[in-house]
Amino acid sequence: MLRLPRDRPLLIGVVHLLATPGAPRFAGDLEAVLHRAAEDARALLRGGCDALLVENLGDVPYFPGRVPPETVAAMALALRRVRETAPDAQVGVNVLRNDARAGLGLAAATGAGFLRVNVHTGVAVGDQGLLVGRAARTLRTRARLCPGVSLLCDVHVKHASPLGRETAAEATRDLVQRGLADVLVVTGAATGRAPAPEHVAEVREAAGNAPVLIGSGLQPDGAEALLEHADGAIVGTWLKRDGRIDEPVDVERVALVRSALDAARG
Repeated sequence: MLRLPRDRPLLIGVVHLLATPGAPRFAGDLEAVLHRAAEDARALLRGGCDALLVENLGDVPYFPGRVPPETVAAMALALRRVRETAPDAQVGVNVLRNDARAGLGLAAATGAGFLRVNVHTGVAVGDQGLLVGRAARTLRTRARLCPGVSLLCDVHVKHASPLGRETAAEATRDLVQRGLADVLVVTGAATGRAPAPEHVAEVREAAGNAPVLIGSGLQPDGAEALLEHADGAIVGTWLKRDGRIDEPVDVERVALVRSALDAARG
């Protein structure tokens, strides 16, 4: 279960895995993938992150649903390495693009405490094609395999457009009331792009008691406006060296975001 700090905004740092076996960009060395994951995890925690989210970012292009067994196997090894590196840290998983079933299996096998699901209810259209929410299956599988795992569910996730015409508020209410999401995630249109503060406010109003996290684009300069209606953030790209998505995590940039989040609530 994901635990939110009582005295400051939650900061989840993303461990972006290099391409894993079977992906077009896999470089042929799985140990290098695992080593980078461990190094990034250490840097994120040293900089002040409260939790880590492991995701297979390097596996582009992504499958719209189920990923192949080799991806699950590699992610299991990566999660194990991260948890060995940081045994006291909260660790979660996101199987891109939308394989919640694999994510739950990984959580059950590795002890990961939370799962990000990009499309939990409804249907979205992305570069992968149709992304279909399978809340009924996901919740029943969680109850069977890992009932304590928290579901972090995106509201109109980035790099996709909802197939229906529901507003963000309507999508939020469906996620909470019908999809039983534990935490709502609000993103901008793409990786590195922040949501508009008024968009975050709309989700916050509709979310009831469910926590709301910023899921993309948070930087130190804009943290205060975004955190006015959110309980924390998931940050990946900006924490890398020079803000480049393919670079290792930069501890100093993590510390800057940590300070900005704390100041926004100060």
